[in-house]
Amino acid sequence: MAPSTSIATLLGKTALFGSLGQADRLTVAAQMHRTTFKQGQTIFSRGDPGREIYLVGEGTVRLSVFSSDGRTLSFKHANAGEIFGEIACLDGGVRSADATAITRVAVTILAQARLNSLIETNARVAQAAITFLCQRLRDTSEQSEAIALHPIEVRLARFFLSRCKHRDAAAGGNRISFDLGMSQSELALLIGASRQKVNAALALLEEEGAVKRTGSRLGCNVARLQRLAASA
Repeated sequence: MAPSTSIATLLGKTALFGSLGQADRLTVAAQMHRTTFKQGQTIFSRGDPGREIYLVGEGTVRLSVFSSDGRTLSFKHANAGEIFGEIACLDGGVRSADATAITRVAVTILAQARLNSLIETNARVAQAAITFLCQRLRDTSEQSEAIALHPIEVRLARFFLSRCKHRDAAAGGNRISFDLGMSQSELALLIGASRQKVNAALALLEEEGAVKRTGSRLGCNVARLQRLAASA
């Protein structure tokens, strides 16, 4: 598979470019270039100019901010096939969070100037950007509601369901297994809880048969997770 074709395939999995046809995704891919980051390396910091969008080819990136008391608040992980850094690139503002490579990370980068050119010359790319931003607003609203209103086990069930969506449900049916790829402390940061409370919620989900931990892998019973996620 040619490099541009493989990049276009990854772009098809992203929320921003997934609605585009193959020809348009190949056009976007042709404007991108590759680079890598070491484990623990800062990719960008909050307040930096937002001059690029990043597409993860391999590895995991943490998006986080510092709270007023100096704690790191991690609100998202970008894994293979996902993009990050898109908001500042689209609106021309500064970065709203820090991006750190949790593992060695290989990314493909789209410069802001090239993205703007694509939006100006291709109506389908422009529409994809508008649709993406509207969905992001909806997702942010739902996430804020979940943290404010729902018990930890419900938040955890919804988080695991969101991870299941990135897997091939047809292959696994009602049971989907994946490598969680993070510690309980990291998971706690993502759902806005302490590690101890996350551990207790995980135990509850296991008692309900919704998940099963085997080392770093997590087996999910999608139907039971859905029941728990809707129980708030």
